[in-house]
Amino acid sequence: MKLADLEVFVIAPPPPGWGGRYWLIVRVTTSCGITGLGEVYAAAVGPEAMRAVIGDVFARHMEGESPESIEKMFRRVYSSGFTQRPDPTVIGAFSGLEMACWDILGKARDRPVWALIGGRMNDRLRAYSYLYPMDHHDPRAFWTSPDMAAEAAAALADDGWTAVKFDPAGPYTMRGGHMPALSDIARSVAHCAAIREAVGGRADLLFGTHGQFSTAGAIRLARALAPYDPLWYEEPVPPDNMAAMAEVVAASAIPVATGERLCTKAEFAPVLRAGVRILQPALGRAGGIWEVKKIAAMAESHNAQMAPHLYAGPVEWAANVHFGISTPNLLMVEAIETPFHDALVSGRPRVTDGFVEAPAAPGLGIALEDAVAAAHAYTGDRLHLEMRDAPCDWQGGNAFAGGAED
Repeated sequence: MKLADLEVFVIAPPPPGWGGRYWLIVRVTTSCGITGLGEVYAAAVGPEAMRAVIGDVFARHMEGESPESIEKMFRRVYSSGFTQRPDPTVIGAFSGLEMACWDILGKARDRPVWALIGGRMNDRLRAYSYLYPMDHHDPRAFWTSPDMAAEAAAALADDGWTAVKFDPAGPYTMRGGHMPALSDIARSVAHCAAIREAVGGRADLLFGTHGQFSTAGAIRLARALAPYDPLWYEEPVPPDNMAAMAEVVAASAIPVATGERLCTKAEFAPVLRAGVRILQPALGRAGGIWEVKKIAAMAESHNAQMAPHLYAGPVEWAANVHFGISTPNLLMVEAIETPFHDALVSGRPRVTDGFVEAPAAPGLGIALEDAVAAAHAYTGDRLHLEMRDAPCDWQGGNAFAGGAED
């Protein structure tokens, strides 16, 4: 059984586009005809350039190998360019291809992926959702409205969700980290107060940021939010500065979480040394399923928990679920529930009453609907997510209209 063929799909979810501007999904086929799906969450270059990177990584380091050779292929990708250090673009490409290898192996052995990577540790996983506008909400006003956010949070809690994430602290910008404006702090406090009142003790509050603050600014904001007891404070400072992260951890009463933009155990080890105790790897960027299992083992030795990140499509979601089922120090998994996520793949794990059950089908348990993928091919040249050029607005306020804004 050898890896033989590769297809790359660049798929644009329809508006409002929750999960990003496009998704990079790969399908790998073996010489004996078994197929596997994976998803790449790395888009620091344009989609066509990323397609070429994925193809190069496959042809150069994986084609003709057994899908069982995860360790050997990872070391090739990690080292062969005279690097031996994390490269988010190359490692991201490998991450999606590695997922596809596990899908193939599960199908070949007629077992779900979780059974191959540690077995069923958890029968079901706690899931959380970002707060998105409800059908009757103004989709532009939603992001700065504590009342709308509270209504959306209450609706999720009524449906059984036990944690909700929101990010009212202003846009992330290439000029970060910056000191938050007073209006950013006031809006963030207002959101926490309204959501806490709406959900009471039924749901944890997960406060999201995107690395946009200076160390002092992140500490200042954390102190303002502490009375509402969020479960975590996500990526408060730029992800490349572990010394700054350690300062925030030491000064904040709110647990700090991070990891969406980090690659491999080499970048997660300093995070643990900085005192972060909630890790949020994106399996489509961090190195794939096996590398994130290693990161989870490191985290366990630090009494830290895992909360895999998701701002992508249904293939990375499926990988997150299989990882979570097999992982003892799993806190929760991020979920995105849209009709398009359901339409694009069959067999997608579903959240029911705020939890997702262990999948039973072989491999990742999903299949790509080719006609849907073809009908939603991405034809633009923008990035999956983009930083803004504009600095903090000290007078007009800083609105952030969600990750899929045009």
